[in-house]
Amino acid sequence: MNESEIVEAAEALYLAWQSGNTRLPLTEQYPHISISDAYRIQQAFIGRRTAGGERVIGKKIGVTSRAVMDLLGVDQPDFGQLTDAMVFNSGDPIPVSSLIQPKAEGEIAFVLKRDLIGPGVTVAEVLAATEGVMACFEIVDSRVRDWKIRIQDTVADNASCGLFVLGDRLVPVSEVDLGLCGMVLEKNGEIVATGAGAATMGSPAVAVAWLANTLGRLGIPLKAGEVILSGSLATMVPVKAGDNLRVAIGGIGGCSVRFV
Repeated sequence: MNESEIVEAAEALYLAWQSGNTRLPLTEQYPHISISDAYRIQQAFIGRRTAGGERVIGKKIGVTSRAVMDLLGVDQPDFGQLTDAMVFNSGDPIPVSSLIQPKAEGEIAFVLKRDLIGPGVTVAEVLAATEGVMACFEIVDSRVRDWKIRIQDTVADNASCGLFVLGDRLVPVSEVDLGLCGMVLEKNGEIVATGAGAATMGSPAVAVAWLANTLGRLGIPLKAGEVILSGSLATMVPVKAGDNLRVAIGGIGGCSVRFV
């Protein structure tokens, strides 16, 4: 894609986000779009948001399970950017009117105390650079109509990020087995999803190392103080106004969210 097409596509996504409307997949409008093009669109899309006063405070990792990789026809995860306008605390009400077609995912969030600069970052270095982990929700959302996405569509659309909700405890990584910790996700008092840390590339720390190395090759560090959402531990759960959700992750804690 040429530069004018990149700007045009980013503006279309920005306007869809701003207005709360969906649009056709970019892969239909631009059949020649590559994953590299999609990341350029993502950068421009986020640039429009930061120009409006938002500040990037972290990253999210998506497409971390083999099933989703196979569905989208890729062999690696993707990533998006988190801003200060996206973050909520456990128990906060979230207005559904601020989203388009939301779904909730239970995840483990990492809070960094040191920079991670790839390539060459190991899992041990990820753990050493982590201040702590917490249970969280990522509220994924898509500006693409009916979630009819290919990998290029979700990457361009900031990895389908909507909002995120941080839990009520920050736990040192030395106190939890990130691969074996179990997750239970409840919706309106009923269990709707279960999973474990191993669902995310074998361990969420592996996913964070992948992100640090992928960004490092692009000259982008993960910075101290950033929040990293490491990927969903189970399936996405559709949500609507009136829904109350809670996720509990063994050894880490819980997080709750209500939609109004």
